[in-house]
Amino acid sequence: MTSQGKTIDYLGMCIDYTVKGKVKISMYHYIDKMLTELPPDMNGLSTTPATLHLPNVDDSAQKLDKDRAQLFHHLVAKLLYLSRRSRQDIQTAVAFLCTRVQSPDEDDYKKLARVMKYLRGTKDMALTIEANDGPKWWVDSSYAVHPDMRSHRGIYMTLEKCTAYSTSSKQKLNTKSSTEAELVAVDDSMAQVLWTRHFLAAQGEHAPTTTIYQDNKSTILLAENGKTSSSKRTKHLNVRYFFVTDKIKKGEVKVAYCPTQEMLGDFFTKPLQGTQFVQMRSKILNLPSSSSTAVHRSVLENAKKNEGNRRDGAKITRLSTRLESAGNKTVIGGRDGNSKL
Repeated sequence: MTSQGKTIDYLGMCIDYTVKGKVKISMYHYIDKMLTELPPDMNGLSTTPATLHLPNVDDSAQKLDKDRAQLFHHLVAKLLYLSRRSRQDIQTAVAFLCTRVQSPDEDDYKKLARVMKYLRGTKDMALTIEANDGPKWWVDSSYAVHPDMRSHRGIYMTLEKCTAYSTSSKQKLNTKSSTEAELVAVDDSMAQVLWTRHFLAAQGEHAPTTTIYQDNKSTILLAENGKTSSSKRTKHLNVRYFFVTDKIKKGEVKVAYCPTQEMLGDFFTKPLQGTQFVQMRSKILNLPSSSSTAVHRSVLENAKKNEGNRRDGAKITRLSTRLESAGNKTVIGGRDGNSKL
């Protein structure tokens, strides 16, 4: 660890306290070093870290050989470290890639390459922590998106203007409905929610009722009322998933409704695209809106430029092939006197 006034370099992170009331965590050198180690087939740029088919597995895809599989594992491990410290915008993509390190295939390799292309165009982004309020939590789940029909949970905690905690992971059991998957996600978040309350109290901070935001109204009813709100579709639920009900009655937590369009936990359950991705990324990393938009526009322009160069290169190749073919015909024509261009 090295310290230079209000800037500390620690385990690949640069922690900057220069601006009062803010802490900026960047990993520029870590990203640059990782990008320089990449093979040529990972060159290029991308506007998002993943496409919509991220959770899909292509059973017909060819498995990677030993060397490329080892490279895949190595790079995913480095991305995992990065995503948990300063680049939560790639956390969803990395969470899926982590499930594929045991037996990666060509399709998985392409998904890894897309994350790297995204980082190349956004390597100057960083996380800025700015605490103006108590912790608020957003919990969401994408139902049955994995090949084994398990759901994917996203848990996000903010101190008004930052990511203080986030996780994106596959649920450990199968559920029978989206409502049940959301309730399991809320239960999964409770250990961290309560630990955060106890930690703040130990620091002498007042810990009011913690708000957990949810976009499923049926899940909110189950959380608030327990078994009394169960129906034929939910009466099988294990009692441990109503642990949150007890905490609500004690006034420690409350579950509030949040529209899906504003559900920050959604960012960690599926690969968002376009404007929705840019807007949520700005909130999660606490980026200046102008900076985020400019970076996104720059990546788009560079991607279009690269595509244009690729097409021009293809045209030149086709033209060269035609000219070469025409030259061969000229030689043949000179020999028998019959062929013409």
